[in-house]
Amino acid sequence: MSADQTTGDRDPRAAGTAADPLSQGSPGVPASGRGPGGGEPSLQPYHHPTAGWGAALSVAKVLARTREPVEGPRSTLVMNHENKGFDCPGCAWPDDRKGLNLDICENGIKHVTWEMTPKRAGKGFFAAHTVSELETWSDFALEDQGRLVGPLVYDPRSDRYTPIAWDDAFAMVGEELRSLDSPDRAAFYTSGRLSNEGSFLYQLWVREFGTNNLPDCSNMCHEASGRALTASLGSGKGTVMLDDWDQAEAVFLMGVNAASNAPRMLTRLAGARRRGAHIVHINPLVEAAAGRTIVPHDFAAMATFTSTSTGTMNVQPRIGGDLALVRGVAKAVLEAAERDPYAIDRDFIDRHAEGFEEYRRICAETPWAELEQGSGVSRERIRRLADVYMGSRRTIIAWCLGITQQEHGVDTVREIVNLLLLRGNVGKEGAGPCPIRGHSNVQGNRTCGIDHSPKAAFLDRLEEACGIRAPREPGLDTVRTLEAMERGEVKVFVGMGGNFAMAVPDTARAARLLRGCELTVHVGTKLNRSHLVHGKKALILPCLGRSERDVRGGVEQGVSVEDSMSMVHLSYGMKRPASPHLMSEPAIICGLARATLPESATPWERYADDYDAVRDTMGQVLDGFEDFNRRVRRPLGFRIAQPARERVFLTGSGKAEFSLAGVPDSDSGEGLLTLSTVRSHDQWNTTVYSDDDRYRGLRNLRTAVYMNREDMGDRGLREFDHVDVTSIGKDGSRRTVYGYRAVPYDIPRGCATGYMPEMNALLPMGDFSPQSDQPLMKHMRVEVRKSE
Repeated sequence: MSADQTTGDRDPRAAGTAADPLSQGSPGVPASGRGPGGGEPSLQPYHHPTAGWGAALSVAKVLARTREPVEGPRSTLVMNHENKGFDCPGCAWPDDRKGLNLDICENGIKHVTWEMTPKRAGKGFFAAHTVSELETWSDFALEDQGRLVGPLVYDPRSDRYTPIAWDDAFAMVGEELRSLDSPDRAAFYTSGRLSNEGSFLYQLWVREFGTNNLPDCSNMCHEASGRALTASLGSGKGTVMLDDWDQAEAVFLMGVNAASNAPRMLTRLAGARRRGAHIVHINPLVEAAAGRTIVPHDFAAMATFTSTSTGTMNVQPRIGGDLALVRGVAKAVLEAAERDPYAIDRDFIDRHAEGFEEYRRICAETPWAELEQGSGVSRERIRRLADVYMGSRRTIIAWCLGITQQEHGVDTVREIVNLLLLRGNVGKEGAGPCPIRGHSNVQGNRTCGIDHSPKAAFLDRLEEACGIRAPREPGLDTVRTLEAMERGEVKVFVGMGGNFAMAVPDTARAARLLRGCELTVHVGTKLNRSHLVHGKKALILPCLGRSERDVRGGVEQGVSVEDSMSMVHLSYGMKRPASPHLMSEPAIICGLARATLPESATPWERYADDYDAVRDTMGQVLDGFEDFNRRVRRPLGFRIAQPARERVFLTGSGKAEFSLAGVPDSDSGEGLLTLSTVRSHDQWNTTVYSDDDRYRGLRNLRTAVYMNREDMGDRGLREFDHVDVTSIGKDGSRRTVYGYRAVPYDIPRGCATGYMPEMNALLPMGDFSPQSDQPLMKHMRVEVRKSE
């Protein structure tokens, strides 16, 4: 790797400006800064309630764009509906089945209608465009071509994707995999929307093939949460249920942009405020969700423009300062306990926790000055936050990627648990730790076996139920898959959904590594960047969307998903498939497995046609899935039991364990800023719907760097000045994006933020947390200087 790598920037819609499609532009060529309509960028702070009429208007425009006057609106009425409805393919917030069944949101409808587009990318489209030409198109333009309609194979002679029969595509994969000198020469990636049944079949195929190389999106988002919760509580999932949000007296939201990333949470926040609960938003950015909302299905509020507060306090730590902040709150609580023993729950601590006395000593010995410096928050404000915490009998602390994609993400989540333990806020109603998962079934993927380092007990049950011999050596996660590609050790890459090339760090380097593979296979619904940075041989296998009917063996099939609070329920598509040549993800996996393992005794054909048969096998393998087919057909499905919820802690001590980590230094260094990547409101993961960000007040611009006004002044910058942003990696390497625009924003000094996936180009592949192995998308050291 070069010690100095440069990468320019381009507007996400401006096709043809980049020599390398993942370099985000040409070195030295500034971005246009213009949106799809060619308008100049503008910034007008958002002061309106979230959701409400703004969301309703946006939804109306989205539904009109689909040109589906019946199916479009009908989809909104059956999404997240318990009676043969389909689960939203967007976020993993639990479904609320109480009262009127309109548990939908603006972003969910955008996600579904983006899938329901009438546009098609068929044979004619691929005959008209070479891959080299498509590489110059923007990511938006690629996805905007519409749904893929049949399997495609790359033809190197014409530099085009051409149609291929399903059986021939399966045979091509099977032949390539069997030709490898080791199963470990292949890696099998999974995005977070694959169903439970698909996830189970995928890992079964991969393990019967002989490897645990199962990198997944969890490696980049909530790996830190799982490792921290397992270490502290003995289980890698949160203990909170949706009903707990109706009983909490305080809710702390850390590193969460609820209005954009989990909009249905706003309903719970509004309800909590009406009950008098405190809602504290802890985030370097003051987001619109911390203000007020109008819940769209509250018709009286919509009619009268009556909004409800969704926040009582904002706390803005510097990026990387969350652990110091939470440690400060714990210190204040323990100081209060010296005067009032009821400030902590000593009975809970004595009966259920381990390591308290050492933790109390560490808190006492940590100087306030160190906590103020580390967090960027004053002692007085930390004490105010502690007063809110001590005034609540039931507290939920929820967090998202703003916490986990940091260098010390595991320690930070464990510190959150420490704070909860002090007042017995684990294992009681209305309280507990609550990771907010992003993609709709990312938690279910891991539950159902997508894990590069599986537990021996799981493999034992898998072998017994399925009659296979499972590999026992840990496999490759996402970062190590890329490293293995660079060493020439991974020759075949299979991507089950997602946009791997854009989601990972160091995108230009990742593209080069994917191009070095012998075979790349991508399963998805639309054309994206990953399909173009292909191996020497390449396949695109189009699948059904979750909103589409899946009929196998003459029977309508449903798949299950697990939300972020461990509820499992069925999902049934309702729309005619975009093409008669599409296959479901489970059927594609079974076809690939049979072609790879022709002598296998696994009933792949039966599994492809009967998902009940898959669930019967899953019930034998997975803890909590016993009697799966009956329980999942209950009106609300079922919840997977969480032992820590019942105060059963499967740790080495048999108790919840206090973490004793030190407070990290969050200072980025003289002249540097700490940069965090975020999503815009009009975006879902790597899919960008427009260049606007309504809740942050920014229009016609994605190549933005949000900065503190004083930091801008120090650098002689004014609003929308062109800037170059250079990252400094742990190894000293430098990467630069050019021609971004400086945007003033309410963010602590020393901090900056910008949009992913564009800014993923700045993150070196080697910059990941040693605690979680997660890439540090929210913890980059950067220089920002005015463009020449």
